[in-house]
Amino acid sequence: MRNSGDGTTFFSIDWSVILIYLVLVFLGLINIYAAVYDENTSGFFDLSQRSGVQLIWIGISVFIAASILLIEEKYYHILAYPLYWLSILALLGMFVFGKEVNGAKVWYEIGPIRIQPVEFVKFTASLAIARAMSSYSFSIHNLKSLFFVFTILFLPAIIIILQNDTGSALVYGAFAFMLFREGFNGWVYIAVFMLITLFILSFIIEPLPLIIMLFIFCLLAEAFVNGRWKSKAIYAAGVSLLTAIVFFTAKFTGGDMALDIALIVSIVLSFILVAIYSYRQKIVNVWLFVAMFIGSVGFTYAVDYVFDNVLQVHQQKRILDLLGLEKDLKGWGYNVNQSKIAIGSGGLSGKGYLQGTQTKYDFVPEQSTDFIFCTVGEEWGFIGSAIVVILFVILIVKLISMGERQEETFGRIYCYCVASVFFFHFIVNVGMTIGLMPVIGIPLPFFSYGGSSMLAFTMLLFVAIKLDSSRKNHISRI
Repeated sequence: MRNSGDGTTFFSIDWSVILIYLVLVFLGLINIYAAVYDENTSGFFDLSQRSGVQLIWIGISVFIAASILLIEEKYYHILAYPLYWLSILALLGMFVFGKEVNGAKVWYEIGPIRIQPVEFVKFTASLAIARAMSSYSFSIHNLKSLFFVFTILFLPAIIIILQNDTGSALVYGAFAFMLFREGFNGWVYIAVFMLITLFILSFIIEPLPLIIMLFIFCLLAEAFVNGRWKSKAIYAAGVSLLTAIVFFTAKFTGGDMALDIALIVSIVLSFILVAIYSYRQKIVNVWLFVAMFIGSVGFTYAVDYVFDNVLQVHQQKRILDLLGLEKDLKGWGYNVNQSKIAIGSGGLSGKGYLQGTQTKYDFVPEQSTDFIFCTVGEEWGFIGSAIVVILFVILIVKLISMGERQEETFGRIYCYCVASVFFFHFIVNVGMTIGLMPVIGIPLPFFSYGGSSMLAFTMLLFVAIKLDSSRKNHISRI
């Protein structure tokens, strides 16, 4: 059985992925119904309830999914850039025509219909990146090529941040997984990991001990590379002595210098000796470790400045709550606390469908959107939650497998982009409901209420399915 478009056969489609999609969509629908359950409503088809509206969006999504499977795969390559720039224009239009929700301009409102362009840019950006990186002139090691790819990524992210929707902008960091698969420099990921670690340490460790830790770390790293351990010990002792001299000199002269500042001044002064030593010994890479230390200390103080002067109060509170440095169970930490109570109360097998008290009595805010997973945990328990997690893991692994078996670079990169987006949404959304991730307000694919996210995730997934089915046809025609 073939269609007249591109020869896609009924059996070439990976129906296991479509089955997972349908199961997730069905589970999402019944959990949305449970999250907004009202005994006075007439059921799933009540359009005055979110479950009824979501059912309409599901119908539209299924129609679009079927249409995607009938379109020749070459058109996704051809339309990649036009669709991307169209979505960018839609994002920019939000500044003029967008409706503000919770302090962010994120919606177009047309009568009863709300469209969120930010959800669709993930799809168009995936297509655009796949096309850019599959061109003959592209090289992952070429700065010009990378600049173009990062422009595709950062342009929507910057616009979204300007619209005060930082959480949605963070999704574009997920494409780092795809870049790693394509051979992007691994040292960049190590540097990012170190910056994240340093970011966390800057909150839980005082400046003086943190600077000492950074100094010792950089000194040991340099010693492992270049040797001369004895000279490093002498250098460390000299810096300690110089710090004491600088600190007490400032005290005796009536100055008010903190010990951490005295240490930084001493280390910077000692770099004069480092310059002379490295020049005489012809050790060039010592400056890499000097730059590492200076950059780390500068980053630490920059974190403090940005936290105190740039971030809004609710963002500060969420970071402090996530790190366990401040608890406000009735204020900023209320959402996560109630979510954890709901999930924990579900136990092994849950309270039963439509029997969740935390859900039924609206203790958890946004329980049909960002915090939909707490409904799963409360009513279906650990077993139900584990089933949902396993389904998402299988879906992501399937997408990666699709990417690995693609014959063309375009298909491989696109499938990895989709897997990256799904992984980020899944891990962050579930993580924030149990207090392991910051609350950044992104939906759980196919579960959270919302037509835009349902359509966008369906389009992301089914283009990958289409590319995979076309690959099988290419093989069969050889």
